[in-house]
Amino acid sequence: MKFLLLAVVLWIAWSVWRSNRVRREPDPPSSAKSTPALPQDMVRCPVCSLHLPRPDAVAGTSGKLYCCAEHRRSGGD
Repeated sequence: MKFLLLAVVLWIAWSVWRSNRVRREPDPPSSAKSTPALPQDMVRCPVCSLHLPRPDAVAGTSGKLYCCAEHRRSGGD
C-alpha cells in the first residue's frame, strides 16, 4: 500500500512539474514571425570604394552617389 501511495504522489508531482515547464516556455519573438526585409540596392562610393545601401548614400550634383558629404565635396561635386 505504501508503494502505491508513493507512486501516486510521484506521478502527481511529475505531472505538476511538467505542466509548469511547458507553460513557462516563451513564445518566439514577434520579429521572428514577420517576413524578412527585402534586399536593397548597393552602390559604391567613387572616392573610397565603400559599398553601401542606396538609401544611405549622399547624391552629388552629377548624379554620382557618395558615402558621405566629405567624399561628395572631394569627389568634384
